[in-house]
Amino acid sequence: VQLQASGGGLVQAGGSLRLSCVASGRTFRSSIMGWFRQAPGKEREFVASIYANSYKTSDSVKGRSTISRDNAKKAVYLQMNSLKFEDTAVYYCAADVARIGKFEYWGQGTLVTVSS
Repeated sequence: VQLQASGGGLVQAGGSLRLSCVASGRTFRSSIMGWFRQAPGKEREFVASIYANSYKTSDSVKGRSTISRDNAKKAVYLQMNSLKFEDTAVYYCAADVARIGKFEYWGQGTLVTVSS
């Protein structure tokens, strides 16, 4: 499984971004897909995940971000609104193919910078 994330960039606080992640391979439909982020000097943290029509969102982005997927396009998206300075981070998409709660495959990351 290969994952390619995109959509990051520089945005002002209060703005919006939509991150995309396209996957290769045959297991996308059956995989749990997730987004994580790592801010400078901090550990990587969970942002959101989705499997079928069920999703989870971290408290840090709840109400401001929405995860979605398009199985036909093998893509997962993270729509982020009302961005805050503390959302600045490298965002990674990941796949839990075996659905055991462990994300085995990771994309290269896309940088989101929110200016205050």
